[in-house]
Amino acid sequence: MTQSISRRILVGFLGSLAVPARAQERAQPELPKARLVIVTREGTRHAFMVEMAITPEQQTVGLMFRPSVPPDGGMLFDWGSPRESTMWMRNTIASLDMLFIAEDGRIHRIAERTVPFSLATIASNGPVRATLELAAGTAERLGIRVGDTVLHPIFGKQL
Repeated sequence: MTQSISRRILVGFLGSLAVPARAQERAQPELPKARLVIVTREGTRHAFMVEMAITPEQQTVGLMFRPSVPPDGGMLFDWGSPRESTMWMRNTIASLDMLFIAEDGRIHRIAERTVPFSLATIASNGPVRATLELAAGTAERLGIRVGDTVLHPIFGKQL
């Protein structure tokens, strides 16, 4: 496997070894949450309480089987170091906006309104430190764009 394959896909491929089968048949329990702020180019601050997907097992399941995502919630996938992030919507009921975030906290790419249950890959198109999943339409509704800044300790940015 190359480094260009994200942890989520790699662990998904090895999922039967890393995650019990029953864990992939229903949503995982809510993960620990952390505050995250997105600052737009205009200086507007949007606060979220996001679940932190840190371990390969948590990242493999992600938001699968969740019927919805709160408007001020989501899930932050911390890859640990910059790498290509490749996501998919397998067993994901709710459409999502995926924000691919560089190591410095800058939004590198946004995939809006992803298709539920799709097996198509959604790539970061370059190395990123993390991927943030929000409810579909959040980026458009709040005017979040590529180049905006995410404040969270993993990016060395205090809130």
